[in-house]
Amino acid sequence: MAYTPELNVSASATLRRLAWALGKPMTKTLNAIFLKLPTLIDQQKVCEMCKDRSACDICGFNGNEAA
Repeated sequence: MAYTPELNVSASATLRRLAWALGKPMTKTLNAIFLKLPTLIDQQKVCEMCKDRSACDICGFNGNEAA
């Protein structure tokens, strides 16, 4: 389920600069950010608040590779 996220001007500028720093396109950089998030955010809290249990098998917060 891919869609085009709408970023505000600041978020877009930040993503662009991160992409330049990593030498990757913005799309791949955004994907890399989502791969890293499960190591930075409390998995239990995310799972407790989840509203779509049908995606647990592909969710990075469930021990799977995110994004």
